[in-house]
Amino acid sequence: MSSSPARYPLGKVLKLTGTPTPPFRSHSRFSAGGGGESRSRCELHFIWSQSVSHPPARVAATCTPSANLVKVQEVASWLLEMNQELLSGGSKRRRTGGSLRGNASLSHREEEQMNRVVEEQEGHCVRNADGSGPEASSSTSDEAQVATAEEENNNQITVAAEEENKEEEQEDGEEEMDQDSDDFEQSDSSREDDSTNGNDVTDQNYNIDVAIQQPLALLTKNQMKRKLDPGPEVRSFSSGKKPCKGSEYKSSTTGLVPCSATPTTFGDLRAANGQGQQRRRITTVQPPPELQDWLKTFQSWSGPERLLALDELIDSCEPTQVKHMMQVIEPQFQRDFISLLPKELALYVLSFLDPKDLLQAAQTCRYWRILAEDNLLWREKCKEEGIDEPVYIKRRKVIKPGFAHSPWKSAYIRQHRIDTNWRCGDLKTPKQVLKGHDDHVITCLQFCGNRIVSGSDDNTLKVWSAVTGKCLRTLVGHTGGVWSSQMRGNIIISGSTDRTLKVWNADSGECIHTLYGHTSTVRCMHLHENRVVSGSRDATLRVWDIETGQCLHVLMGHVAAVRCVQYDGRRVVSGAYDFMVKVWDPETETCLHTLQGHTNRVYSLQFDGIHVVSGSLDTSIRVWDVETGNCIHTLTGHQSLTSGMELKDNTLVSGNADSTVKIWDIKTGQCLQTLQGPNKHQSAVTCLQFNKNFVITSSDDGTVKLWDLKTGEFIRNLVTLESGGSGGVVWRIRASNTKLVCAVGSRNGTEETKLLVLDFDVDMK
Repeated sequence: MSSSPARYPLGKVLKLTGTPTPPFRSHSRFSAGGGGESRSRCELHFIWSQSVSHPPARVAATCTPSANLVKVQEVASWLLEMNQELLSGGSKRRRTGGSLRGNASLSHREEEQMNRVVEEQEGHCVRNADGSGPEASSSTSDEAQVATAEEENNNQITVAAEEENKEEEQEDGEEEMDQDSDDFEQSDSSREDDSTNGNDVTDQNYNIDVAIQQPLALLTKNQMKRKLDPGPEVRSFSSGKKPCKGSEYKSSTTGLVPCSATPTTFGDLRAANGQGQQRRRITTVQPPPELQDWLKTFQSWSGPERLLALDELIDSCEPTQVKHMMQVIEPQFQRDFISLLPKELALYVLSFLDPKDLLQAAQTCRYWRILAEDNLLWREKCKEEGIDEPVYIKRRKVIKPGFAHSPWKSAYIRQHRIDTNWRCGDLKTPKQVLKGHDDHVITCLQFCGNRIVSGSDDNTLKVWSAVTGKCLRTLVGHTGGVWSSQMRGNIIISGSTDRTLKVWNADSGECIHTLYGHTSTVRCMHLHENRVVSGSRDATLRVWDIETGQCLHVLMGHVAAVRCVQYDGRRVVSGAYDFMVKVWDPETETCLHTLQGHTNRVYSLQFDGIHVVSGSLDTSIRVWDVETGNCIHTLTGHQSLTSGMELKDNTLVSGNADSTVKIWDIKTGQCLQTLQGPNKHQSAVTCLQFNKNFVITSSDDGTVKLWDLKTGEFIRNLVTLESGGSGGVVWRIRASNTKLVCAVGSRNGTEETKLLVLDFDVDMK
């Protein structure tokens, strides 16, 4: 204990790596055991008396009071600079921005304390000049040099500790984000911590006052000792919690002071967000002289007392004053989490929005718009909506650097506008009216790409342009009425009452093949790739190769006319007037299952590879398992013949001669919607088609109606014939995404036979 700090040369002190000098190891007021504070004060007086009464020989050099004062001022300036550097570095490293305001106030307090030290030391040097002797001054100067060296060493230790904690900051990034999101929830607890730490601050100030009464060297050593030996002021961590990061402690000349993980006041929060100088303060009124006293009184209260005071203050405010508070407070609680997240996470969050919400989010700010224009994000949205192709638009406006329009977003917007046109677009006059077939009935209708093919009982087929409305070809060759047709690309297959099938080239109008074999009218057919299966009134089915014109297989087993057929490339399903539905293996020409249950003629079929759905004149619809042949559900509710059906993704839409349309779930057998009400059809439903949004139905009443698939609500009439109800009929309809083709006429000559083409497309230029 008799050794003096002056015995450690400056070079050796600079080489220390974190171990305090021996005289100070057992004298910290933070050391364990009771009475540490009083013991350290006595021992510090003893150390000082020893160093003054037995000075080392090298301190014999004289030191004038002015030189001693300059030395003290240099040490003070260096300490303040180091403190400011550490504070600014810590605040920049923290993601939350740190408590800038709190750091600034702390340095100001330390500066005042240091000025007091300088004044005390100045007075001490004056006393030395009056007769205290040069030895004390020399010793003080040497002690200041040692303290400076030890302070540099301590700063190296602090920086090393901060570097070690950087890895923890990277590993705990997610915890910091969680902590940031809980800033406002922890505000009350932060206030309580502040009030608790008030005693620690008092203790620090008390020790500083004690140290000020001693020479500057002893004060500096005490500060270094407190820095290296954390005590009860450093809050202990509960089990299971990771220690706070190094940046959570503010480095100062008085040691490591615990810093709250979140800003402690609302002003600190605003300063941390970089908005401390942005708020417009009221400058037209001079602050009341009692304002600072009032604020100090408020700050001296506990957390619950402050809340009570705020409640009373708000009740005393006028509405305009409360509005002013809201304008100041609300922006701090509006966090743009999308901009704070990494781009990948932000896009993942946006992927949960519906496309319409995503379009609205794009209007929030420029960065949100850039994110909301992500092409992959919109590709997934289009996939959900069933949109298969992007839309590339040539834009006249110059695109800003770093911003690119998404082709998939353009595709979605285009589809949205098309759907809007279906719902409420102009329908005053059809875009095209295609007249042909004289006064004959249009018996079959096909629409693919830009081609429309109509078959009639006038023995011909006509090929029309869906763009110009012109008749491109008239296919002549059948000697009887055409009652069935199929089309793929530029290939057309037709079946006639002349008992033949013909394969046509739509581009040239040439008949490629004439398929002979049936002995009666070819009433139905289904095309899959290069094979077509035909059903005839001769009760047989035939499988043909349309490229070679050969009959590959003949399927026999029905005992009455075959009315409907489906083919998926592996299985053939047929319905006939013998009340039977049969499942065939065309390669072996064997009947795998005979589906019995209907009590009248089978008029319609649907087949998705798993389920067979059959509609009959007995008013029922049956759902069958194609592999086992078992009847899964019997759908009842219609009152007459089910004339048409369509099946997509376990959703079945059926049209009936009872003038109603029903929507079914074939997995459960439940009727989801019945399209009826005051706007329902007034006669038999002749044809129908549906997509993911709409159901389109035609009827003998001369109308084409649009319904909402999900709600079953009537939307509007797309076509209304003037002769409707007096003979005008819509026989067939075919629709694409943007166009609707209707085959209309009459049975008594009241309506001219023609095709109506309605266009719902949009121009995206």
